[in-house]
Amino acid sequence: MRSVSKHPASHQALQILAIAPDEASPLVGALRTLGTVKMVDHVSKAVAALRDEVFDYVVAPTGTLASLDAGGGRGSAESILDRIGQGVCIVDHEGTLVWSNRQLKSYPADAVEKIRETCFRIFQHFAADPTNRDPSRTRRRNVTVDDNLFLELTGSPVFDAQGKLVEVVGLLWDASATRRLQGKINAIDAAGRELVRLDGVSADSMTVADRLELLEKKIINVCRDLMHFDHFAVRVLDKQTNRLDTVIASGFSEEAKSLDILAAREGNGISGFVAATGRSYICPDVVKDPRYLAGIENARSTLTVPLWLHDQVIGILNVESNQIAAFSEDDRQFAEIFGRYVAMALHILKLLVVERHATTGQIASDVAAGLAAPLNDIITEATTIMEEFIGHDELRKRLHSVIDNVDMVKRTLHQLTEPQGVKGLIPEAPNQDPLINGRRILIAEDEEVIRDTVAEILTKLGAVTVTARDGDDAIAMVHGQHFDLVLSDIKMPNKTGYEVFAETKKICAECPVVLITGFGYDPDHSIVRASREGLAGVLFKPFKVEQLLEIVRGALADAPH
Repeated sequence: MRSVSKHPASHQALQILAIAPDEASPLVGALRTLGTVKMVDHVSKAVAALRDEVFDYVVAPTGTLASLDAGGGRGSAESILDRIGQGVCIVDHEGTLVWSNRQLKSYPADAVEKIRETCFRIFQHFAADPTNRDPSRTRRRNVTVDDNLFLELTGSPVFDAQGKLVEVVGLLWDASATRRLQGKINAIDAAGRELVRLDGVSADSMTVADRLELLEKKIINVCRDLMHFDHFAVRVLDKQTNRLDTVIASGFSEEAKSLDILAAREGNGISGFVAATGRSYICPDVVKDPRYLAGIENARSTLTVPLWLHDQVIGILNVESNQIAAFSEDDRQFAEIFGRYVAMALHILKLLVVERHATTGQIASDVAAGLAAPLNDIITEATTIMEEFIGHDELRKRLHSVIDNVDMVKRTLHQLTEPQGVKGLIPEAPNQDPLINGRRILIAEDEEVIRDTVAEILTKLGAVTVTARDGDDAIAMVHGQHFDLVLSDIKMPNKTGYEVFAETKKICAECPVVLITGFGYDPDHSIVRASREGLAGVLFKPFKVEQLLEIVRGALADAPH
């Protein structure tokens, strides 16, 4: 069954007609997350529904268009297909565009020509194998018109009564919104590399003013070139005065930058509200919003997100536009992740300017300790977004690069914190364990102290650790990432440790899992069941560091590297 749909740019509800026999199928369940789904079990009922109602998309078994054509005649099919929100066309054996529906005709002329050429190439592909007369065969192609129009096309063969290939039916959907989202994810990846990079130059030879100027240039470049934010300001919260002080701004007047704003729900604009509540805020029309305080000249809409450093709001990122409703929910989501990088970059700057004994290792140790939780928060958010974009392989690939980038930052920080001996004179003391070093380990534990302690111990030995606060987060992470070992508490909110174990084994049978539990706590005999199914070990709380390391080393010893 072919799903003919797209991911909406701003998650608006869609009207979808589905020809499917089973309402309980995973496909139908996925469609219901996109909008309202009307189910029919036969093509004739679909024809009747299309005559009476307007649908954004039709989801149907492959070959249904040919059935419509054969059953009701092309005239009947034309009237039906003109009412759907997808582009549909028919190209014959000579490469002639013999018919197209209203949606396809709305595309620019150069787009229609590229669609015709692509359909004809698909026809030639089918014609090269004349013995295969399967009408359910399809070929998928991308049609890139320009930077603003990106289409995905699926071609299906049409045979006459004698089994001769006569036409190709092309189905199109606009993937431009998905492509734009890829650009936003690229921005996050670029921001991660640039904003939290720690090297000897930034740590030793630059003044405070130089560091702030460099950080400002990096943020402005990323915002403008990749996230397409031209007018924005970063304000940092002063905990002593509760003021939001502007540290970076682009496109804002001096008057706007110097506004006296406090972190308060009321009376201090949108920025004050966001800083006080930790909630992002989209203002589609500033004229109608009493909270809005003047920013850029002729502003019409704004987006403001908090700068989270783990569990604390340290400031806000405010973006403004001279267009009404310029910001979508996707802009909000990606700005929030970008905001976390900005918060970490500001935190690094703060650590670097504090008086301390001047060794890069000491600085890096402070930075690594301060960034462990925020970096993990970015991995959690990226993993959650991946779950929302199932089926969008390119988007998921870019989100994976965000996770890889965070791993790179973790490894870099760990390398900088290793004690550096003088070669040939003083033996070096590498702070690594050969079995643990370089391994990606997931720690799923709802008790923060235990979770962070285990992560710190394993990180110091060279592991790249990722933490999950509950079972849902843990399962989402094993779906979206590769791990060499999973440590999971048995008793957690949302999903149990056994469910994490079972899902991990389903995704990667070779990944060892260790369950953590208090003495005597084993609901539903989880340990017994899991042991029969390949459990690597059990760690009983409270435990000593030596016990943790012994069971981790034992689990990794037999695991593939």
